[in-house]
Amino acid sequence: MRVAASLRRQVGCLREDQDGRVTAFVVIIALAALLFAGLVLDGGLALAAKVGAMGEAQEAARAGAQEIDLTAYRADGTLRLVPHQASAAAHSYLAAAGHTGTVSVAGNTVNVTVSIDHPTQLLGLVSIGSITVTGTGQAQPQRGISGVLP
Repeated sequence: MRVAASLRRQVGCLREDQDGRVTAFVVIIALAALLFAGLVLDGGLALAAKVGAMGEAQEAARAGAQEIDLTAYRADGTLRLVPHQASAAAHSYLAAAGHTGTVSVAGNTVNVTVSIDHPTQLLGLVSIGSITVTGTGQAQPQRGISGVLP
């Protein structure tokens, strides 16, 4: 009888010592799982936004690379960009797409950099409201198809 009472007291003491510990553990694990889910979700969305930014930059560069000096091309076939027109065409494309970026023309190459602030879905819970992604693209004027396509 004494053994049973002593055993009950020890079990009771163990129960009293565990109060609240499981709750804290569950809260910490739940927050860690939520943070991990936020990294996966928002990381994937940021990657998709980066691919979109790179596509927009490349398309803007192609729009700028179409602005060639027609007088020189008609005179002797020289492909040469008109820098201010190429820059304006690239900026116009970006404005139509709803983005801003930097455009530079060096020689016959149009370089475009686009930065997009992508809002986060779950990481906003830990004060990360947006992720900035950057895409670059460049293009040069081409003469067209010079051979037989397969």
